[in-house]
Amino acid sequence: MASNAKILLVDDEQSIIDLVEAYLRPEGYEVHAATDGPSGLKAAQAFKPDLIVLDIMLPGMDGLELLRQLRQSSNAYVIMLTAKTEEMDKVIGLSVGADDYLTKPFSPRELVARIKAALRRLEGGGAPAEDTLLVGELRLEPGSRRAWMGAEELQLTMMEFNLLAALAEHVGLVLSRERLLERVWGADYYGDLRVVDVHIGHLRQKLGDADLIQTVRGVGYRLGTD
Repeated sequence: MASNAKILLVDDEQSIIDLVEAYLRPEGYEVHAATDGPSGLKAAQAFKPDLIVLDIMLPGMDGLELLRQLRQSSNAYVIMLTAKTEEMDKVIGLSVGADDYLTKPFSPRELVARIKAALRRLEGGGAPAEDTLLVGELRLEPGSRRAWMGAEELQLTMMEFNLLAALAEHVGLVLSRERLLERVWGADYYGDLRVVDVHIGHLRQKLGDADLIQTVRGVGYRLGTD
């Protein structure tokens, strides 16, 4: 995936799009761009990118609303661009479904480094090698990257699947947030530990079983049926 990945840039500053494209295209990526919210959503639905760089401040529809709608049909990895001082935007962006964030102003080299790291993680999967993982009513098939809770197939993003698989591979054991962050997002992830908590919250909602993923206060999380 990494060398021919599809990347969508959504930013209303054409200078930023031109600069980032200049860094990405020589790497062999297929790049598409949009400069407002509605066209960004349409582009995401038609282009079906592997990764999206999404600015929060967009005309027509802000990036948070775009992401809310996008997550109804897309599991693309999303790097959200936020203003340097808007800490709440980062938290809301993660809660809505962003996988990473970068504050403006940023170095295009740093953004490209994050994109490359994210695509490597998506390509490698981060999932265990076993054919099937069973935890009570939960069944995961890492090879096909599909998961079921009972008879119902779960609609998980790539990072949600990787996180659930990491927990399932160590069923009954407590994994710290730091370990989960390194295992799922990679040692080169630039964000903070809140991304783990937010994705755990998403998984609990999708699993429909609030007790399957247990919080061990001050330590981390464990997957278990007791």
